[in-house]
Amino acid sequence: MDARDSLPNCHEQNSFFSRRVIHTFARMNPVALITGASRGIGRGAALELAQIGCDFVINYASNAAAARQTALDCDAKAKIHGHKIRTEICQADVARAGDRQRLIDFTRQTFGRLDLLVNNAGVAPNARADILEATEESFDRLISVNVKGPYFLTQLAARWMIEQAGAHSTASEYSEATHGQGSHGSQSYRPKIITISSVSAYAASVNRGDYCISKAALSMVTPLFAARLAEYGINVYEIRPGIIATDMTGPVKAKYDKLIGEGLTPIQRWGTPEDVGKAVAAIAQDLLPFSTGEVINVDGGFHLRRL
Repeated sequence: MDARDSLPNCHEQNSFFSRRVIHTFARMNPVALITGASRGIGRGAALELAQIGCDFVINYASNAAAARQTALDCDAKAKIHGHKIRTEICQADVARAGDRQRLIDFTRQTFGRLDLLVNNAGVAPNARADILEATEESFDRLISVNVKGPYFLTQLAARWMIEQAGAHSTASEYSEATHGQGSHGSQSYRPKIITISSVSAYAASVNRGDYCISKAALSMVTPLFAARLAEYGINVYEIRPGIIATDMTGPVKAKYDKLIGEGLTPIQRWGTPEDVGKAVAAIAQDLLPFSTGEVINVDGGFHLRRL
């Protein structure tokens, strides 16, 4: 007998594919890809997602040791909360097209699905400089990492999410045809994209204009993709942190200690990566299902205009 005779026909192949989609997505944890997750806000987001049972890829640019430590800490945190998760690390510079593609390919090959993209990777100027003295080199670096990187990574992730949504639709149609009802698995696939920006998107700092411009541009990523992806059931959010205690803000700690003490923020304390991570986890749990294109301020009230 010809070996091809043992293969199912086209209809049977489609049925098998649909069953496989249903079963695969039913038995897996949601999968998140977090850029710049070895330290700071990205690490805070990873730890909070671990508590709710997400698997994820921890992306890092250069500090492999910190990424491995974050992965270990996330595994431990998940275990405390009764979850068994899988964490993987992947080096990639989001400013580079080849690295962005490799990051998506790694996630696809490792987990086979993507439920949440968290665009967190970003850089500050190597040296703060008055806008009358700032260099094109610094400007180009910040635009490349802080804007171009997340914009085109979101494009890649969105295409894959649309593909997955189509697979779920096929699975749902199969389930309805064979069982008389829609697939619960298809209803459970609600992918999301989060971009971490900054209050610097609107608050002018004349000694780091390149950073402010990059964050202002980054803030447009969310409404653009929210408008484009809503038809596919993909919600898109911006989380806008304020003064957060990270390596990036360490050199200006004394300055902000004083400003916070003088009432810069109504909630008079530094923010933490965990504060931002809790907002990420809320979105990951689909607690804002009727919101998209939304800006979520995690800034201690900095954005309030007060008299």
